[in-house]
Amino acid sequence: MSAAGLSLEVSDPILDTAYLGEGLPEEAERHLYLAGQNYHQDEIAVIHLNKAKQAAPDHPAVFIGFYRFYFYKNQLAEALKIAQECLLKAARDNGMDSDWRKAKPSDADFDNFGAILPRFFLFTLKGYGYLQMRLGNLDEGRAAIAKLLELDPNDKTGGKVLLTVLERHENGDEDGD
Repeated sequence: MSAAGLSLEVSDPILDTAYLGEGLPEEAERHLYLAGQNYHQDEIAVIHLNKAKQAAPDHPAVFIGFYRFYFYKNQLAEALKIAQECLLKAARDNGMDSDWRKAKPSDADFDNFGAILPRFFLFTLKGYGYLQMRLGNLDEGRAAIAKLLELDPNDKTGGKVLLTVLERHENGDEDGD
């Protein structure tokens, strides 16, 4: 599916919560800041992202920095790799199986939107599914969003809209008319 075929922006408010910045070493924070300041200079930005990763290799803020960089640079295959790493981290942090396909509603407090770790897993899964669809892997994207909706039946993450966009694309209705 081309970028034109699925142009929906993924909203990810979890990525802006203070929790995900907790425990971030000052050096990593400085390099993330510098990566943002040098966003228009890819090589310099990536150097700073890598230095942030060296300072805090498993910190969510570093993963998010890489994800956003690649996503907004439209380097979707690279963003997908980061999303896959985030899924593994989110599963591990929630004490879940590393395979998102095996996730069950009882694995974490998915109903509590204030529970940061389960929420991070949900938004990461949404981003993963979205990227799969954007890259043309429609079946994988659909499976990820179906799992998201199984874990979030009240659709607090907005996964249903991705399925709607996918269905419109498959029906040849790119504009939703």
